[in-house]
Amino acid sequence: MLEGLKVIEFATYIAAPGAGGILADWGADVVKIEPIEGDPIRTFFSSLAATEELGNPVFELDNRGKRSVALNTATEEGRDVLCKLVENADVFLTNVRPGGLERSKLDWKHLKEINPRLIYATVSGYGLEGPDRDRPGFDIAAFWSRSGVARLTTPKGETPMPVRTAAGDHTTSLATVGGILAALHERNTTGKGRLVETSLLRTGIYSIASDMAIQLRLGRVASTRPREAAANPIGNFFQTSDDTWICLVPRMGNVDWPRLAKAIGRPELAEDERFATSKARRANAVELIALIDQEFAKYDHDTMGAKLDEQDLVWAPVQNAAQVAEDPQAHAAGAFVDVPKADGVGTFKSPAGPVRFHREAEEGGGTADGPQGPAPTLGQHTDEVLREAGLGDGDISDLRSAKVI
Repeated sequence: MLEGLKVIEFATYIAAPGAGGILADWGADVVKIEPIEGDPIRTFFSSLAATEELGNPVFELDNRGKRSVALNTATEEGRDVLCKLVENADVFLTNVRPGGLERSKLDWKHLKEINPRLIYATVSGYGLEGPDRDRPGFDIAAFWSRSGVARLTTPKGETPMPVRTAAGDHTTSLATVGGILAALHERNTTGKGRLVETSLLRTGIYSIASDMAIQLRLGRVASTRPREAAANPIGNFFQTSDDTWICLVPRMGNVDWPRLAKAIGRPELAEDERFATSKARRANAVELIALIDQEFAKYDHDTMGAKLDEQDLVWAPVQNAAQVAEDPQAHAAGAFVDVPKADGVGTFKSPAGPVRFHREAEEGGGTADGPQGPAPTLGQHTDEVLREAGLGDGDISDLRSAKVI
């Protein structure tokens, strides 16, 4: 899909490299510029006693199909090399803090002079402006906590819980990819580059945008309640006899309540004055939830699921990661891909990107959104990439002697 697109990724950890990873899956040539000691996320799995066979699933997910250049940009020579690579790039992707980029003259202002067609994509914790522009911000801080997501999703009266690994980062990765592609489309018309900015904070706020729209318009928003005190008691989680939880999602209005009453074998409840209207169900939520719990507990997951399907109700099992990995529908939806191992022998499973591009029969069928290769070893492609940029073997040797590469 993106064959011929050259991306210089000057970034570490996950949010920006995640965007580069999606672009690489779609065929872009993504050159990952790493410090001499490597992207710190390379060590993510080391504390978990990772072996060469196990690899580093977190690093491999966001860096498969890229080329790695190990470069010391703390030196003037290293920065000159990076600017040389930018000359013929389409996209420069970074999550270095704004102040550091400005001091190094690697910010938008300077790089657009080198390459006016450059799409410069910056990912930060808190954005390019304001008093906290240079504050470090991982996803649990900027995306999850400061944006309001953590407080909003925590049931009233309970303590906040952490976000799982990189959930906010990868949401921001998606936003960044969208911004890059929009700017590339514009460049096709104008011939000019564009500064594209995303932040964990802004993406976090957008992820709860429906609630935030209510807050901005009305000055308040409802809290998240425990299941026993849900505002809509039938929009809830219910447990079956085999300890599986089912998420039930009723449509707006009263249409699904009679259907649910039939599904649980209690059709008379639909006319019970305690539960006949939304207002009544809310007033008697504790009693109603206990009744539904009692009926769900009579059936295993498959049986209860079939009863819900008979009534055309919206539901889903609450699965753990192991169950998702074996879910036939997840596989059918293309949620997992085979990634080549670094040694070229065999593959391993990894999450796919969220978009599938279908090839027509005359194109050979299948899809065009999978890994283009394994994640690179540190500096694996340094010499190759520098030669492509016009540096000779003598130049490369001098840079290596000076510990710039």
